[in-house]
Amino acid sequence: MSGVPITSSELANLWMTYQEKTMIMRIMEHFIEHADHEEKQLLQAHYDAAAKAIEYITGIFENEGAVIPIGFTESDVNKGAPKLFDFLYDIFYLNMMTKMEMSLFSLYCGMSYRKDINEFFINIAAEAQTMNYKAAQHLLEKGVLVRPPFVSMPKEVHFVEDKKYRGGLNPFRETRSLNTIEVSLIHHAVETNLVGMQLMIGFAQVAENKEVQDYLVKGMKLSKKIEMELGDFLRQSFIEPPATHAGKATTSKISPFSDKIMMYNTGLLTSFGLGSNALGGAFSLRNDLPAKMSLLSKDIFSFAQEGGKLMIKNGWMEEPPQIEDRNQLTK
Repeated sequence: MSGVPITSSELANLWMTYQEKTMIMRIMEHFIEHADHEEKQLLQAHYDAAAKAIEYITGIFENEGAVIPIGFTESDVNKGAPKLFDFLYDIFYLNMMTKMEMSLFSLYCGMSYRKDINEFFINIAAEAQTMNYKAAQHLLEKGVLVRPPFVSMPKEVHFVEDKKYRGGLNPFRETRSLNTIEVSLIHHAVETNLVGMQLMIGFAQVAENKEVQDYLVKGMKLSKKIEMELGDFLRQSFIEPPATHAGKATTSKISPFSDKIMMYNTGLLTSFGLGSNALGGAFSLRNDLPAKMSLLSKDIFSFAQEGGKLMIKNGWMEEPPQIEDRNQLTK
């Protein structure tokens, strides 16, 4: 173990990873309990990797004299509860969450300077990439994951010569078809929100707290709104948005999870949605797309703010490590 003290960013990223990985372990425990053999192997592999990451972070904190976070424990999962999600949703969830982990842990790599911590984030980012690949391949083999549309390969290089290329907001002008960058970003957003919508449906029907239930229903409706409004851009270019018959919530009313963990999971995905929307707006060259994504981001931000207040109200928001308040020295 390095004798170099950890920085504020390394502490923050390790703390956030502890929260996320303990959550993943609890969710995986329910999925593993009900999974078929083939899916169980994938889920167990991700569970084992998460447990190993938690063990490493715990060792770092103990060595640095830092308190171990609470995160999510066995009290946040109700073992023996009926299956909350149906055919292959567990692998859709794994595919979605490892996409998020790839982004987060790659970012944390660039924010870590101590050799052992940097290597830790490199390793778990690689693990997330591998697991995402395996989950996607499994869904493709089962015929339930919809690929983005195939296109003809370009034969010539072209440069944009007309300002109309960036058009889209003027209803009296013809709008060009989407380019492949725009299609890829929209497809990703629609695909993610379809999985997220089913998660909200399942969570909402088993939530014990009425305010939490109402909030999760809002999340379900917001996911549907995003899927419909972004899907319309694809339809206007004669492209069908992704959809699948698999990965739905069951009708169970018995919760396998605490309201606390369901709210945290929702908040994590909401934050990821904000980042994805910002990325989509930044790389879209048709000006109606950033405009639409900005409006949706406002809705997502409001939803996130409401969720944060609800978690604080119920005492579910664990406080991140705090910088010392130097202002106290002047009083």
